[in-house]
Amino acid sequence: MMTKVRTTVTLDADVAAMLTRLMAQKRLGFKAALNAALRLGLSRANAARAAPVTPLPTFDLGLRGDVNLDKALQLASELEDEEVVRESRLGR
Repeated sequence: MMTKVRTTVTLDADVAAMLTRLMAQKRLGFKAALNAALRLGLSRANAARAAPVTPLPTFDLGLRGDVNLDKALQLASELEDEEVVRESRLGR
């Protein structure tokens, strides 16, 4: 037998409306409908977390050996600065 725990919950209006619809559709009382909804939601959340990792394909991008990527962010920043200066000169 399952241990029963008595607690108070505050439901958002949209959740209360969904629970009321479930009660009417399944002809359930509040407690049974709430337990069913929680079981379903929690089991789906656990199943989603336990989903297997899908391997993704990788591709060789043909990285050039003569390009030093140690300062790639610095290079990107400098290129962006040059573009900002160019656009400001054009009045954009």
